[in-house]
Amino acid sequence: MKYCAAMLVMLLCCTQVLAESRVVVVGVYPNAPKVFAAEDGSPTGILGELLLTIAEQEQWRVKAVQCDWAYCMQLLQAGEIDLLPDVAYTPQRSLQMDFHQTPSLTSWSQFYTAPGVQVQAMTDLADKRVVIMHDSVQQHYLQRVINQAGLNTELLAAKSLAEAFAMVAAGSADVVAANHYFGAAHFSQFHLRQSPLMFEPVQLFYATKAGRNRDLLDSIESYLGRWQSNVDSPYYQILQRWGSAAPETLIPKNVWWMLAMLSALLMLALSGAWWLKRQVAEKTRHLKASENRLNTILNSVDAHIYIKNSRLRYEYINRKAADLFGCEPEQAVGRRDDAFFDAATCANLQQNDLKVLQQGVRLVEEENNRSLDGSQKHTYLSVKLPLRDEAGNIYALCGISTDITEHKQQQQEIHQLAFYDALTGLANRRMLLDRLQHAVALRERQTDLAQGALLFIDLDHFKDLNDTLGHAMGDQLLKQVAQRLQNHLRKVDTLARLGGDEFVVLLTDLHPDQDVASQKAGLIATKVVQLLAEPFMLQDRNYTLSASVGVVLFADGCNSYELLQRADLAMYDAKGHGRNGMRFFNQQMQADITARAELAAGLRQAILNNELLLHFQPQLEREKGIVGAEVLLRWQHPEQGMISPARFIPVAESTGQILQIGHWVLEQSCLQLAEWARFPDTTHWYLAVNISARQLHSTNFVADVSRALQQSGAVPDKLVLELTESQLLQDVDTVIAKMQQLTNLGVRFSLDDFGTGYSSLSYLKLLPLQQLKIDHSFVRDLLTDPNDEAIVKTIMALGQSLELAVIAEGVESEAQYRKLLQLGCKQFQGYFFGKPQPLESFVSSAKSAMVNRTPVP
Repeated sequence: MKYCAAMLVMLLCCTQVLAESRVVVVGVYPNAPKVFAAEDGSPTGILGELLLTIAEQEQWRVKAVQCDWAYCMQLLQAGEIDLLPDVAYTPQRSLQMDFHQTPSLTSWSQFYTAPGVQVQAMTDLADKRVVIMHDSVQQHYLQRVINQAGLNTELLAAKSLAEAFAMVAAGSADVVAANHYFGAAHFSQFHLRQSPLMFEPVQLFYATKAGRNRDLLDSIESYLGRWQSNVDSPYYQILQRWGSAAPETLIPKNVWWMLAMLSALLMLALSGAWWLKRQVAEKTRHLKASENRLNTILNSVDAHIYIKNSRLRYEYINRKAADLFGCEPEQAVGRRDDAFFDAATCANLQQNDLKVLQQGVRLVEEENNRSLDGSQKHTYLSVKLPLRDEAGNIYALCGISTDITEHKQQQQEIHQLAFYDALTGLANRRMLLDRLQHAVALRERQTDLAQGALLFIDLDHFKDLNDTLGHAMGDQLLKQVAQRLQNHLRKVDTLARLGGDEFVVLLTDLHPDQDVASQKAGLIATKVVQLLAEPFMLQDRNYTLSASVGVVLFADGCNSYELLQRADLAMYDAKGHGRNGMRFFNQQMQADITARAELAAGLRQAILNNELLLHFQPQLEREKGIVGAEVLLRWQHPEQGMISPARFIPVAESTGQILQIGHWVLEQSCLQLAEWARFPDTTHWYLAVNISARQLHSTNFVADVSRALQQSGAVPDKLVLELTESQLLQDVDTVIAKMQQLTNLGVRFSLDDFGTGYSSLSYLKLLPLQQLKIDHSFVRDLLTDPNDEAIVKTIMALGQSLELAVIAEGVESEAQYRKLLQLGCKQFQGYFFGKPQPLESFVSSAKSAMVNRTPVP
């Protein structure tokens, strides 16, 4: 009896416990390995297992509802499920859902392509079919990118990632965008290829409907907060199980002499003819002989000789003129010009002939004559003079017309070559300067004239177009730019191409008031920027570029050359302010140029006088303390004191002095490494040396490094050369070859400022790197900006997957240091550990820390 009673009490207790267990309805959609349904329908994968582990601790009963992603989202917003794993946080979603604070996972997206399809940059998506999961963050992100870039890309939607991958495998799409967890696990199964292009890093959470199930999120937050700080926690065990980690007229002298001779001959012939009339009876034989000689002469001359009477009918033409008219000389007698030339030519010839016949003037004129059928057009230099009888009355005219068509064409070609750009047909530098000098001189003589201005236009990143699409496409773009500007500028303005991608607009007649003229010039410059920002059509595709414009008023310069120089300065100022804009010249620019030249001259003396110094900033590991330092260059000027590297390094880069300076820094660093190697407590220290772009691309770079190591006796693996991403984008294959040669010697490479450039895996995975350096801009706001935290996490994960060490620079507080530790970072540099110091101070403080066994905080 007692036994039955005990069993009854136990049964009641178990029933009570089951009744009080929380039932949590969870949406499960197929997205392995993050989350999917097991064979029994329960949630599994990284986030499924993690949820079940938390549910076991909280004594929840998890009820799974299988659905595709879009349907799961509908069920959550309708309140029909309590919880949905693997939800990327966005501000829009936070209006309808609640999230916990600690992300359950951090992810990014990648492209996976069908064989033969290449996607190295976002622009490669043009003219391709891209499939994404419906209502995913990838869909919203890519739709925005495609709209902004104006790409002709077709976006397709699938219910699941498996369906999306299958569409590409079946040829229904070219590219699929997915999170890297699913993509890495499945792309080979579908025979797809992984693109190196990453995008859209996100944080993933468990989400509930807004205002409901806050207790679930609080519980999940408490476990994530504890477990993610403990590498032995269930969280990391689950991750490991799923394997996550206009020309002048020039007439040749010989033509003048010939015409003069012909005129003299003609007058002689006419005089002889008049004399022969009076001596007809007795001089017939002599007249016939003279006439024959005259005809021989006139028919032998390379000119069209003719006589027209007062009614403008031909009385005589020589053989040359007959050949032009296409008839025998006698057939032209009695006919007018309308039998041989078109109406416009006849009207012009009649006007000139009447001046000679009616006014008795001698006429020298260029005449453009077109044949009756319009098929031939020639230019003639015509000399026409009146013929008078004994009484002095004009009864006819004599004309000598020399064909100068070929000469005019040659003259025009010479003028075109001398004053016009061969590619675009615009004015060239010579014509621009000629017109500019004329405008400036006119302005100096008449100060009440309207102001003028120069616009200096340079196309941004034009070299990239030539490098990617070829020079033929570059030339095509320059022609379209010239045509577009020509169509929208005023007729009084001069548009010129100086060469390359540089254009200049000479604006005249703006306004007498300088302020108003400045406003008008600014409006025109802004219009130019806007015009060139509109897409151009190249190879049946839209191509977008931008332009930087510098503006200078005539009042800002003394002569044409100075105006052009100052407009150029203003253009570079526009580039320095982000490009795609316009800037006016001001006197500060000239002052900056002068200061820059003085700084370059001073730098040459600094090299000769040993004014350059090396400072050292420690680099640490938590377990080992100081393991090395970064070498930083300083300039101790005898009069100005310490000059910041931010001032003199860019000058050294532009003048080429950086090669000599960089070589000196490399030699001194190797000598210091050899010195430290002599002592047990510093023998393990390494030095990180920044390498400039000019050094890296120098043909002697590898030999210089090798020589510095050999001459100093330094151990090669203690030398770390720091490069930036921008240095690697130019001539990547050559850079990789140089790096590989030095790596074979033992030299190590670190990628500085990582994350601030174009971080493409396509080159990152090929580079012989040993270290990534997290840029200080991400560390600075790490505690306040979730995006920076997500980026640091992504870099840490990327470093782990590529087996690269990761060091964070710019650590200035203990809180930043602790956060970086929590995120898995092991190497550090920043003011929190030590500022850059001269060698003696650095070594002294470092050894003091070792003697006192000062631990890393």
